[in-house]
Amino acid sequence: MTGHPDRPLLRRLYGDAFALAYLGICAALTVWAFAASAGDNEDASLAGVIPVLATAPVSIAALALPGGPPAFVLAVAAGALVNAALIAWCSRRLRGGKR
Repeated sequence: MTGHPDRPLLRRLYGDAFALAYLGICAALTVWAFAASAGDNEDASLAGVIPVLATAPVSIAALALPGGPPAFVLAVAAGALVNAALIAWCSRRLRGGKR
């Protein structure tokens, strides 16, 4: 990667405010989906769609993994991390590479 080789990789990938906000929103949506699906209402079955759509396209591809709730969390986390890295990259490029 070009830019700031002295900065650690995780900070370069996820150190942007927009990327961190996106990761926080994805985490909140996942927690909400689990809380909503724990209740006995008719909309509970669709609650898991929201975090998957928020972290698409990687999460949709990762949902092919078997395993129930752990695979769901893994798919959403993988999608969120990939998308957050892209958000940080775009943000850095739009600012002209400056912090």
